[in-house]
Amino acid sequence: MNRFPKKRLPQNHPPRNDRQQAEPSPAQKAYLERELLHRKQTSILRFMILLLFLALWELGASTGAVDDFIFSSPSRILRCFWSMTRSGAIFFHTGVTLYETAISFLLTIVLGLSLAVLLWSSPAASRILEPYLVILNSLPKSALAPLLIVWLGANLKTIVVAAVSVAVFGSVMTLYTSFSQTDPELIRLIRSFGGGKREILSKILLPSSVPVIISSMKVSIGLCLVGVIIGEFLAADAGLGYLIIYGQQTFAMDEVVLSIVILCLISALFYKGISLLERRVGQTGQ
Repeated sequence: MNRFPKKRLPQNHPPRNDRQQAEPSPAQKAYLERELLHRKQTSILRFMILLLFLALWELGASTGAVDDFIFSSPSRILRCFWSMTRSGAIFFHTGVTLYETAISFLLTIVLGLSLAVLLWSSPAASRILEPYLVILNSLPKSALAPLLIVWLGANLKTIVVAAVSVAVFGSVMTLYTSFSQTDPELIRLIRSFGGGKREILSKILLPSSVPVIISSMKVSIGLCLVGVIIGEFLAADAGLGYLIIYGQQTFAMDEVVLSIVILCLISALFYKGISLLERRVGQTGQ
């Protein structure tokens, strides 16, 4: 017979599981609710400001306070969008710009990472090339566009090279700076186990620089879009940049403003997409 019976837990104090322990406190719940309310209010205010701007713009154009021939108006832009949608022209020109931007962005990522790794792996090369990178990064790229047209012709290559030249030098400098600031203790640790530059690059340098790489991508995608538009201004017969120049020359201001609005939307979508990638990578890293 068991002389030491097991003690039973009191019925009013059941054992706590992990889910109960992870539940936020009332103060944390109140903070999260306030934060959610603040975000909703911010989004509503942003939307209201946009609506107010469009309403005042339309009112000024309809009353004659604003010359709608020069400044256009929301209603005229909508009619222009509907007309170009029915003809398919807006999809064609937008697709051309997106295609050129995607190629330029991919080339910028590949070249930026490759050159940054080259500079990191060769201190002599970094000392020689760094001043040239600073000069090329600060050079106004629009000044190179006429030369690119003469060298490469008025074609897709000129637009892509112009876009890459706008974005790649800043990307190289940002990534190289990040590589140079890697913890030297970690590098010595890898070398103490017989690892070389390849192991340092794959196990320390690139994984620790992922946040910087994604931040560089955020900047590069916008710069590539700017470079594509510069190239389309001078060396294209299609694309949103071409539409802007054509509309300016023919006083079709509705097309000009519509193209600018679409460019703003594209830029916002690109930035949002990379921000989602950054958030996903951050969650994976945790």
